[in-house]
Amino acid sequence: MGRHLISAKQLSRADIERVLGHAAALDRESALDRHAGALLGLCFFEPSTRTRLSFEAAIKRLGGDAIDMGAIEASSVSKGETLADTVRVLAGYADALVLRHPSQGAARMASEFVSVPLINAGDGAGQHPTQTLLDLYTMREAVGLDGLSVGIMGDLKYGRTVHSLSLALTNFDTSQHLISPESLRLPDGVRYDLDAAGTSVTEHTDLEPVLPDLDVLYVTRIQRERFPDESEYRAVAGEYRIDATTLDDAREELIVMHPLPRVDEIAPDVDETPHAKYFEQAENGVTIRMALLDLALSGAGIFADEEARSLDEWEENT
Repeated sequence: MGRHLISAKQLSRADIERVLGHAAALDRESALDRHAGALLGLCFFEPSTRTRLSFEAAIKRLGGDAIDMGAIEASSVSKGETLADTVRVLAGYADALVLRHPSQGAARMASEFVSVPLINAGDGAGQHPTQTLLDLYTMREAVGLDGLSVGIMGDLKYGRTVHSLSLALTNFDTSQHLISPESLRLPDGVRYDLDAAGTSVTEHTDLEPVLPDLDVLYVTRIQRERFPDESEYRAVAGEYRIDATTLDDAREELIVMHPLPRVDEIAPDVDETPHAKYFEQAENGVTIRMALLDLALSGAGIFADEEARSLDEWEENT
């Protein structure tokens, strides 16, 4: 497990600072040919734009290349091949794997069948640790990481980016304000982990009262594809939306973030305000994923501790 990045639960403060510091120091031009000949296997069982393309851009900027299993319909998965067999085969072709899958826990299971580093690029409503690292990098560059008041708004129930980010923030001196409809509150299991970590967490159903106190507002899309019931989705869709006028009462230094894609939860007029950081956030995906791949492929390892703790060990100690 120490070779694989599966969950934000694995990341200590030292791990996060190691990756972010490496990303800041890694010059894109000088990194060319750093991993010439390396192959990255892209295993995406769900649609993706930013994550897949930024991983592909990252390995190519490091001098390597990517192989992509392509659409599920055109692969042996459509013939009934298991995930375990798929990743075993692709691990024989590539030096590292990136996996996105609609089932929570799929990345962890797949990691048990491969010897090359495996990075979780999102597993259903579970975790998305590389998104979290680029989110933290964006925050650090704009407002720092300690002493922050962070608002996380939207789909907190199904949002894997939220689950990873809220856990990773417990490594820093932050207070978290969770803003969502009752039906999309943070899952009890994630909330339990936040409480166990001793972080300050307050739940809200309305943004307006807490907005003036925030340093970061992290907005998420209401994810239609995660809802088991279409009527449940329609009941909350569009309920949490901000525009430039919404931010009139915000701090001058507030940054607005979003993992993208957005639908209508952030109006286009917010793009023109100094608060908007979500396109810069997306661009940081290449920088962070370059750093992760460089550490993984060089043998240095993603984790700060040479005896990197596994997910099992983390869970036993919390």
